[in-house]
Amino acid sequence: MPNLILFNGKLHTQDENHSNANAIALRGGKILAVGNDAEMLALAHEKTEKIDVKERRVLPGLTDAHIHFYEWALLSKVLILDDTKTLAELQARVRDAVKNAKTGAWIIGQGWNQDNWDEPITPTKADLDKISPENPVILWRKDLHLALANSMALAQAGIDAKTPDPEMGVIQRDENDEPNGLLNELAINLVRAIMPKTTEYETDVAMQNAMTELHKLGITGVHDFRIMGGEGGVPALRAFQRLRAKNLLKLRALVMLPGEFIEQVAQVGIMSGLGDDFLRIGGIKLFADGALGPRTAWMLENFESESHTGMPLTPMSEIAEKISVAENAGVGTAIHAIGDRAVRELLDVYTEVLDGNLDQQDANPKHRIEHMQHSTPEDLERLADLGLVASVQPLHLTEDIDMVDQTLGIRGRWTYAFRDLLNAGTVLALGSDCPVVSPNPYLGIQAAVTRQRADGTPSEGWYPEQRLTVEEAVYGYTMGTAIAAGTENMQGSLTPGKLADLVVLEDDIFEIPPLEIGKTQVKLTVFDGEVVFIK
Repeated sequence: MPNLILFNGKLHTQDENHSNANAIALRGGKILAVGNDAEMLALAHEKTEKIDVKERRVLPGLTDAHIHFYEWALLSKVLILDDTKTLAELQARVRDAVKNAKTGAWIIGQGWNQDNWDEPITPTKADLDKISPENPVILWRKDLHLALANSMALAQAGIDAKTPDPEMGVIQRDENDEPNGLLNELAINLVRAIMPKTTEYETDVAMQNAMTELHKLGITGVHDFRIMGGEGGVPALRAFQRLRAKNLLKLRALVMLPGEFIEQVAQVGIMSGLGDDFLRIGGIKLFADGALGPRTAWMLENFESESHTGMPLTPMSEIAEKISVAENAGVGTAIHAIGDRAVRELLDVYTEVLDGNLDQQDANPKHRIEHMQHSTPEDLERLADLGLVASVQPLHLTEDIDMVDQTLGIRGRWTYAFRDLLNAGTVLALGSDCPVVSPNPYLGIQAAVTRQRADGTPSEGWYPEQRLTVEEAVYGYTMGTAIAAGTENMQGSLTPGKLADLVVLEDDIFEIPPLEIGKTQVKLTVFDGEVVFIK
């Protein structure tokens, strides 16, 4: 007998056998049955909770296919700078934080983006030194591939004119060869290494609070990624395990391991999928290049008005070796690739490594390319043939329109080419890249469907031929993410026998104007058969 029945709804089951259902019965964390109101209510007994959802839209629980969940949770108490419009506004935020901080305490922030400022000037340490002479400061740029540190932070990290650039990182310098405070890629870790560590208790509380925020959005699953360098791999995985052991993990968490650990992972016999319905090992994460904002994406041709093509991060020979080790060990791979050259080189590597073993349909989980932002027509056709998943983040699109037009010109036609990927047969797994952007999946769906900013510009959409339908975008947040994780038999649709995760929406995203989708509110979220959020 069911413990919970939702009835009088409009179910988007994504199951052709139950396409007209309006009620669902849950028992023991699984979907017991799906059908019409009379059929489902007939299953009830005296202890069954019955919820009338009043003709609202019901979807499978949504999964964010690319989120830095652990890092996002820990950022809950830092300066959020993504709404700053000028350098002066950023300085004012830091100045206020310094006033409220003890001498010597760290000031940490995230989210600034000079490309969105009224005057797009890149800040340096001088802009921080005069307002924070006695507190170390580090401010991550929005994309997390560039950070700004003041002189005190640099000094504590031992960074001076004699400090060489670390592997896969750049210490930017002024005309006198002195560090100017800007740190690209793994150079950031020179500062991160000496920053104060968060306690286990603080981490666990922050992650529980972050789960609650995701439940408000109807998100019941995450594919959790580390940022570059691998330092967060151990504390993040331990935190997930602590929460799981205490029955406090209220998400389906697929945790990606830093690629630096693949040899150890393979040696001890860990395979992708290890875990249970709440916590699983996903695979390894590697970085082929950087990001477009700091111009570290690796391109086939120069950026517009610049005489360079960005930079590779991990050498392709090393990536090839690690993918080979992972493939032989039964471990999935997820490779960050932004620029079109990074994508092409990576596809060449996969072609070589998977030669003669292209039946990726049974891989658990699949190999995947993360971001897949910029490519070429011929390379967009290659992912499906290799059985690769394209893990993409639609909300980046609306924020990057001006930057892509300025840096890539007409090559922007092949940027965020979701339609071409889908038409080629590629599985799309949709996510956010939070905390780089909001984890709100309805903003992501709106971006994928309209290719417009929130104000409706461009009026016809940015390269509108690449738009997705609402149904396709929802699939990308549900079945697409399940296929990517190798859990499509357990998640992604409202099918009897699958896990009882679902969301009830206040607004019907299939019927409201596309530019209103991002305002969608959640009425109810069910995880593992229990209501975890109700409005």
